[in-house]
Amino acid sequence: MKIDVYFTPLGLNAGDLTGRGVVVIDVLRATSSIVAALSAGAKAVVPAATSEEAVRLTANLEKDGIVLAGERRMVKIEGFGLGNSPREMTPDAVRGKTMYLATTNGTPALVAAQAGEPILVAAALNFSAVAERARAVFADRGDLVILCAGRERQFALEDAYTAGRLIKAVKKGARKVTLNDAAQVSLDLAGQQGGWEDAFDSSDAARQLREAGLGEDVAYCAHPDRFNVVPVYADRRITA
Repeated sequence: MKIDVYFTPLGLNAGDLTGRGVVVIDVLRATSSIVAALSAGAKAVVPAATSEEAVRLTANLEKDGIVLAGERRMVKIEGFGLGNSPREMTPDAVRGKTMYLATTNGTPALVAAQAGEPILVAAALNFSAVAERARAVFADRGDLVILCAGRERQFALEDAYTAGRLIKAVKKGARKVTLNDAAQVSLDLAGQQGGWEDAFDSSDAARQLREAGLGEDVAYCAHPDRFNVVPVYADRRITA
């Protein structure tokens, strides 16, 4: 039985994820926003690698059935209806709509994970629910990949911490689980940090979000198990 962690999508080759169960993490903030949007009644979320792709994908669609959301360097993209804050994902904003989301780190990671099956979307906000589903996949397959979005192509503390918490939950009771080096580091990190809030607050992402006036997003994203939804990504659409 094996669990592999990738700290960013950069090291992935075309066949690394084919047919493997994958969990994608970008807790500050894309996967948190996806969990919040689906919990608020969004029909689906379509991740786009770039804002230009999101605009292209929606060019011929009925505007009342969609919402464009996303950020570049934490700021809402000009002309988009929503940014990338889970606090924006209210029923009034997203219920019954398909959200096309483009973010700096999270949505490119999701696009990179397309060969996986199933592909689960994880955050602290849905941690217990997604951990239970990931544990079932691991028990069935004996194999799991955890893909962290990272931050601007580099290691992100908050994603690695979440990966470590997930590994601990998934391998509970399993025998002889092999971890790659990144998975072992993530597990060790999860044991060293004080908890969700401490881990998130000490990250570079949290510092930058606070400097941008988005500190409330950090606190919101660090609240575990707000929601029970498990987003699954298949055929370019994420649904609950």
